Amino acid sequence: MPAAKTQSRRTAMAAAAAGAAATTVVSGATGFAAPSLRPAAIAPSAAAGQAGKASSSTGSTNGVSAAVSAVGSAAALAAAVSSSSRKQQVRQGKSKLTRLATATATDVETECINAIRFLAVDAINKSKSGHPGAPMGQAPIGYLLMAEEMQYNPADPEWANRDRFVLSSGHGCMLQYSLLHLAGYKSVSMDDIKQFRQWGSKTPGHPENFETEGIEVTTGPLGMGISNAVGLAAAEAHLAAVYNKPDMTLIDHYTYTIAGDGCMQEGISHEACAYAGHLGLGKLIAFYDDNGITIDGHTDLSFTEDVGKRFEAYGWQVLTVTDGNTDVAAIRKAIEEAKACTDKPTLIKVKTIIGYGSPNKADSHDAHGAPLGAEEGEATRKQLGWKYGEFEVPQQVYDTFRKHAAAGAAKQAEWNKTWAAYQEKEPELAAQFKRAVLDRQLPDGWADALPKLTPDDKGKATRLHSQDCINAIASTLPEFIGGSADLAPSNMTLMKCTGDFLKGSYSERNMRFGIREFGMGAVANAISLDKTGLIPYCATFTIFSDYMRGAIRIAALSQAGTIFVTTHDSIAVGEDGPTHQPIETLPSLRLIPDLTVMRPADGNETAGAYKYAVERSKLHSRPTFMAFSRQALPNLPNSSIENVQKGAYEVVECANPTLILIGTGSEVSICVDAAKELESTGAKVRVVSMPSCEVFRDQPAIYKNALLPKHVPKMSVEAACTSGWGEFADAYVGIDVFGASAPGDTCMDKFGFNVPNVVSCASRCLAGERGVLSNGSQGKH
Repeated sequence: MPAAKTQSRRTAMAAAAAGAAATTVVSGATGFAAPSLRPAAIAPSAAAGQAGKASSSTGSTNGVSAAVSAVGSAAALAAAVSSSSRKQQVRQGKSKLTRLATATATDVETECINAIRFLAVDAINKSKSGHPGAPMGQAPIGYLLMAEEMQYNPADPEWANRDRFVLSSGHGCMLQYSLLHLAGYKSVSMDDIKQFRQWGSKTPGHPENFETEGIEVTTGPLGMGISNAVGLAAAEAHLAAVYNKPDMTLIDHYTYTIAGDGCMQEGISHEACAYAGHLGLGKLIAFYDDNGITIDGHTDLSFTEDVGKRFEAYGWQVLTVTDGNTDVAAIRKAIEEAKACTDKPTLIKVKTIIGYGSPNKADSHDAHGAPLGAEEGEATRKQLGWKYGEFEVPQQVYDTFRKHAAAGAAKQAEWNKTWAAYQEKEPELAAQFKRAVLDRQLPDGWADALPKLTPDDKGKATRLHSQDCINAIASTLPEFIGGSADLAPSNMTLMKCTGDFLKGSYSERNMRFGIREFGMGAVANAISLDKTGLIPYCATFTIFSDYMRGAIRIAALSQAGTIFVTTHDSIAVGEDGPTHQPIETLPSLRLIPDLTVMRPADGNETAGAYKYAVERSKLHSRPTFMAFSRQALPNLPNSSIENVQKGAYEVVECANPTLILIGTGSEVSICVDAAKELESTGAKVRVVSMPSCEVFRDQPAIYKNALLPKHVPKMSVEAACTSGWGEFADAYVGIDVFGASAPGDTCMDKFGFNVPNVVSCASRCLAGERGVLSNGSQGKH
C-alpha cells in the first residue's frame, strides 16, 4: 500500500478513535462526542477531567462513565504524533500508530472490557500461539452481550430458550473463552484459560461445541459461523411459530454473532445471509467487526466493497458504530435498535481497531495471528492502565458478569413456571414439546410408518422411494424439517403434509434454500446443533455436494445430525454429462471421519437408510449422507430395514461360496443377474449388498468374517472410483475416468456396468486376477 494512503487511513482511524464524529449509528443513535481540544497541550489527567465535563454537557443517559469518555478524549493524543516522525517510520517500514487508550481505569465497565482483553493477551502469550487482535478489538461487544444483553444460565447451558451466540471469526476464540469463564461456565476455568491450545484442554484453537459447554457451534472456517447463526435463528422462528400461544411464550430468544472481514469475503456468508434476509429473521443480530485487517495486511489490498449496502440489498437492517473501541453506549444503542426491528435481521457494522491498546501492533496484521509477546503485553497494560498481573481478574469484574448470569437463571426459573402452566393449558402440544424438544426422543413405533416392499413390487428409482420415506416421516415426526437447493422436483424432497417455511409462515417445514448448497449445509447443521430436537435434512444432486463439502465435513466434526439427501448418484444421470456425473464423490466422502454414507439398492434399503439416519440424527446427533438413483431399480430378495442396520448383508445366499460379489446401490441388481450366469458355469456365488461401508465396519468381527470370509475371493462392483475397495474386496469393477453425455443406460453399458462385463471380470477374479479389473476406460471415445 502506498505510504501516503496508509498514512491517510491511519490518521482517519485515529480521528474516529478520538470520538471526532458524534453520530455512531446510521439509524440516528448518537454516542458521546469528544470535546474539541488541542491534544498536544493536554496531559492524560487533564483529558480525564475534560471528558467528565463533556459527558455532563451532552446529557448522556446511557451510563457511559467519565472514564470511558476519557478514553475517547485521551485517544486524541495519538493524532499528535508528528508528521515528520511518521514519514520516517513509513520509510523504515516500521510505521505504528500509537494510541493512548485510557487515563484512568477505575470504571467497572472499562475493567470488564479490559479483563476480556488481557485474558486473551495472557493466554495467547503463554501458549505462544493464537490470535489476540480480534478479542482485543471485539471485547466491548462481548462485554455487552454477556454482561448485559443475553439471557443464559451457566448452570444449564442447553436451556431451550437461551440466547445463542456464535463467534464466526473463530480464530479469536479467546474472546469467547474469556466470556464463558467470567460468566461462570464450569467448562472454562482459569486453569483452562491457562491451557489454551494445549493437549486435552477445554480451550482449543477454535471454538468446538463438542469440547466446551457454552459453545453452540464449531467455527473456524470463515463464514461458517455467521451461516450457522442463520440456522439457529431459523430454528427459533420455527419453534416459536409452532409452540407459542398468545398468553404463553416458550420460545423467544435472539441469535447473536460476531463476524470479521474474512467472514464477509467468504462466499458462504453471501449464500446464508441472503437467505436470512429473504426469510426476514428479525431475531438475528450480527456484528461485523470491521477492523480492516486480514493476514495479508489492510483489507483494501483486496476487499473494497460496501458491505453495508450489500446487506441492505439482502433485506437486512444495517446500523453503524463508528467507534467500537470505546463507545460502549453506541453499541448498546445499536443493539436496542436491532431488537426494535422485528421483520429483518440486523447487521451492526462496528468499526474497531485490531489489537486495540497495543502501542506497536494495533491496526496491523502483526496483531492478527501471533502473540503480542511479553514486552508488548506489558506495554499494552501500561497503555490501557491495566494494573493487574497475568491472569489476574478483579473481583468486581466477576461480580458484574455473575450478576447477569444470575439474572439469566432467574429468567429460566420464570420460564419454568410458564412451562408448567403450558402443560396444563396445552397438554397435547406440551407432550410433543417435551418429547421432541426437551427430551429429544423419538415416539414409540415411529419407524412403522416407513414403507416395506417385496421383490414382487414394481421397482422404481430410489429417489422415489426416498420421497415415500420423507413423507412417511414427515407425518409422524413434526420435528422433521428441511428442503432442497432448488431441486425439490428432482430430489423428490417436498413434504406433502406441510407448506413452505417462509417469512410469515415459519410454522411450516419445507425450506426453500435456493441455489445455495454451501449455505444450505451450514444452516441445516445449525438447526441440529440448536439442541432443540429438530431433525434437519437438505438436498441436492450428489455431484453438487462438492459445493457444500466444507459443511459436510463440519457436520461430522461438530456432531451435527444433518441428513444430507442427494440424488442422481452415478453416471446413470445420463444426458447431462460428466459435469453432473459423480465419479470420485462417494469414495471421497467415505474418507470423512464420523460421516455415514448410505447408497441404497432398493425400496427396503432406502427405508432402512432413513431409519438409521433419523435415529442417528435425533438420538446421537451425527450426520448421514445418502445417495439415491435417478433410474428405476428392482426390489431385491432379502432386503429389509433390519439388514441395512448391519451395513452389508447377503442378497443372494450361498453357504460355501467360491466367489463373493459386493455391490452398492444400482449395481447390486447387476450383481444378482451376473451371479445367475456364473452359477450356470458351476461357480458358487454369494451376492452381498453393502449400503454402508461405515455401518458394516462397526459390526462384530464374527459377523464381518462370516459374511466376507478372507479365504474366498471377493469382487466389488460400484459405479464410482475403485479407491477404497481394497478394505473389503480383492478385485474391483468401477469407473476411474469421467463419464459422458448419453442416455443413462447407455453410459452404464459403455462404461462396463452390465452383466457380460461383470461376469467376465468375475471369471478373471476366480482365475486369480486381483486389483482393478474394469475401470471404465473402455467407454472413452
